[in-house]
Amino acid sequence: MTTLFWIPLLPLLGIFVPLFSAKLSRTACAFLTAALPATALLLVLLLMPQVLEGNAIRGAIEWVPALGLELAFRLDGLSLLFSLLILGIGLLVILYARYYLSNQDPIGKFFAYLIMFMFAMLGVVMSDNLIQLWAFWELTSISSFLLISFWGKKSEARKGARMALTITGAGGLALLAGLLMLGNLVGSYDLQVVLDSGDLIRASAEYPIIIVLLLLGAFTKSAQFPFHFWLPNAMAAPTPVSSYLHSATMVKAGIFLMARFYPAVAGTELWFLIVSMTGLATFLLGGYLALFQHDLKGLLANSTISHLGLITLLLGMGTDLALVAAIFHIINHATFKASLFMAAGIIDHESGSRDMRQLNGLWKYMPYTATLAMVAASAMAGVPLLNGFLSKEMFFTETLHQGALGSLSWMVPVLATLGGVFSVAYSTRFVHDVFFNGEPINLPKTPHEPPRYMRVPVEILVTLCLLVGIFPSWAVGDLLYSASGAALNGPVPEYSLAIWHGFNFPLLMSVIAFLGGLIFYYNRQTLFRFQAQFPVTDPKISFEKAIQQLVAKSAWIISLTENGSLQRYIYFVLSLSVVMAAIPLLDLNTTAGIRPEIPIDALSLTGAVLLSVAAVATVIWHRQRMLALIMLSVVGLVVSLAFAKFSAPDLALTQLSVEVVTVILLMLALFFLPQTTPKESSPRRVVRDLGISAMIGGIVGTVIYALMTRPLDTISTFFTANSKTGGGGTNVVNVILVDFRGFDTLGEITVLGIAALGIFKLIARMRLYMPTSDGDGRPWAKDRHPLMLAVISQSLLPLALLVSAYIFLRGHNMPGGGFIAGLITAVAIVQQYVAHGVDWIKDRLKLDYQILIGSGISIAALTGLGSWLFERPFLTSWFDYFYLPLIGKFELASAMLFDLGVYLTVIGATMLILANLGKLTTSERPVFEEEK
Repeated sequence: MTTLFWIPLLPLLGIFVPLFSAKLSRTACAFLTAALPATALLLVLLLMPQVLEGNAIRGAIEWVPALGLELAFRLDGLSLLFSLLILGIGLLVILYARYYLSNQDPIGKFFAYLIMFMFAMLGVVMSDNLIQLWAFWELTSISSFLLISFWGKKSEARKGARMALTITGAGGLALLAGLLMLGNLVGSYDLQVVLDSGDLIRASAEYPIIIVLLLLGAFTKSAQFPFHFWLPNAMAAPTPVSSYLHSATMVKAGIFLMARFYPAVAGTELWFLIVSMTGLATFLLGGYLALFQHDLKGLLANSTISHLGLITLLLGMGTDLALVAAIFHIINHATFKASLFMAAGIIDHESGSRDMRQLNGLWKYMPYTATLAMVAASAMAGVPLLNGFLSKEMFFTETLHQGALGSLSWMVPVLATLGGVFSVAYSTRFVHDVFFNGEPINLPKTPHEPPRYMRVPVEILVTLCLLVGIFPSWAVGDLLYSASGAALNGPVPEYSLAIWHGFNFPLLMSVIAFLGGLIFYYNRQTLFRFQAQFPVTDPKISFEKAIQQLVAKSAWIISLTENGSLQRYIYFVLSLSVVMAAIPLLDLNTTAGIRPEIPIDALSLTGAVLLSVAAVATVIWHRQRMLALIMLSVVGLVVSLAFAKFSAPDLALTQLSVEVVTVILLMLALFFLPQTTPKESSPRRVVRDLGISAMIGGIVGTVIYALMTRPLDTISTFFTANSKTGGGGTNVVNVILVDFRGFDTLGEITVLGIAALGIFKLIARMRLYMPTSDGDGRPWAKDRHPLMLAVISQSLLPLALLVSAYIFLRGHNMPGGGFIAGLITAVAIVQQYVAHGVDWIKDRLKLDYQILIGSGISIAALTGLGSWLFERPFLTSWFDYFYLPLIGKFELASAMLFDLGVYLTVIGATMLILANLGKLTTSERPVFEEEK
């Protein structure tokens, strides 16, 4: 199992290798980049004998078992085949790219993107969990976007990348919905469980929806009609990317998806109609369009669409032999298409053009490359003794043995033969127009053979075309059988890989396709004149126009709903809240529950009245900012007292500390805001706002009263019972934060740190108007730092730090903890800023708050990782009791280290915001740690 995890992990680690080795020679960078994928390929080859024996190697690490999420990989026959293609062709592409890319191209970045693409595809084909498969699926879209847009200065590269990401990304969302429905239907996201539940899935009423969603994901990724248009426009990528994308990655992901889920969802009439008809349409359309392309890569891209349609057609037929033929053609297409794209790249690299109207007679200049390209093109056309011939024969055979269309079934083999005619025609055009047909016309440079090692990948792939075509059983027999068995999730039917099967209908179809293709090509001028009658549409332009129209309509909708009025937005949100909350309350017969009410005492009544008056006063005097802030602080203080009264001292301390920090923050912000604001609301709006406020208050009050008067069965009893025995502390709140829900706390302090850094960057270069007087025109006092305030603050600092340390140390067993202690420390430091000024503090307090944030989050995370050393789940805490003379018995808990991380993060985040916001109030430009 360990070996299995290293197969995708090594390419993941390999992403960083080219970034660090880019400054070395290009050859060194290429070979270092290839080292880890080559090691992964070696691991696959070591596991290959076990898989070929019919075993499926699986390994999983639990992540969130309650949600069925785990990091799970599998290596069976199908994933073995695709892993060999991804890693093998990927290594050849790395070697090829070393010579293809120019010295001006950032080769390190290119290789990093390429290895990321490789890692994503390995994750797709090896995933044994549906959600994990989807995550890798989306990563293929992102990494392909980066590769297609590699030459981002070119408009076609940017547009092609956006188009590919949009189409495949939308398909990915549909796929996610389908996978979620599939997992929910079978009760597990485990791939093997899904594959074994085919009868349940096909019998479900949700089956049609699941099929459509899964196929939307597959069709968009594999460029099936009507989503085929994005693939030719992805040819703006460097040719090594095109070679890899068309042969072993990206477009093959959709094919893999259909083959992987074949046992679970195939075999129905709906599957046949959708998949076969889509595949047939794509097969014919791609082949037809390839005939009229003048760009070499454009011809090959459309031919890829055609061959992907052929494979999809086979997968849709629903017979076991058709699936075997589809997998066989996946192998063959990968080899001859990768070699053809590489040959096209060599021609472009050495002649400066891909236009077949200029590329004539290159046989004389590049005989060796021409020979390799002609063999690969012949394999694509299905010439005997080459691999493409064998799989196309199997394809023709299967079209003869299906009757799902009833009396119209005869059309399938006829149209399949027509697709074969197109294949021969565009393959012939590729060979004849480029390597013969006269002399080159106005090429940017004189063509010549490429560097020796640039041809090596093409030689290897063409050799494989010949070996599979001449010795099919020896070359791929076991691999094809194993992959077919894994795709079928059962026994493999008998089939023959013999070169000669006698005189039969499939052979006749091949002969017709071959002769018909030559006739089509011979009459190509007539076909070109026929095609010229139709208007030419550029998919890039159409796509961009559709996107612009979508943006315009979105802007129109936004203009109706968003006019910059915060008041309006809140009104919409609250109105919707009223409707959503009021409807369920209508079914509540009585508000009061069975719990007795607590008698109202004088203290509680006084607090409630004070709270209400302060809240109303805040609303009435909201235009007088300072007075409103004072009233607001009274509200916060009363809430803190309420927490204390109702036995929640931790919440009371936290609320009080947050109130102090918030008031300071608001006072700093108020310095830059007007002292008063004009009246803005009309009487009608005031009435509206009062009405919605009254409804919200009434509904919230009703819900709270209903909850408080009813017995609630909460999880608090579990925490109370296990706080001491499980977490080693009697303060249940703190034990929950640092132990039971430690992962939540780690996420919260991470978000807090990120928010603080974001605010810091926003205000780092901010230039604000600083008023010189208050609202009544009185100038600010010249003495910004009164002596009395400075003396008192210095006296309070050690006391505050001592209280902070005390609150921190006692937090595990009594009210307190890292969060409250951090706020107290931050308030003590802010007090020094207020009393003495920024410059005075800067000379005496050498603290980098960014480092403090990073240290806090790191300590908290490392505390969680430490549990892995003892083979315990992440963030499992440890505690024990010790005895020292004079001190006596005391407790040590690893949660204190975690709480220390919380403490440091809170101080760093609070001070990073407050201290730097305070610097804006000084007359001089703020100076930050990063500027020193």
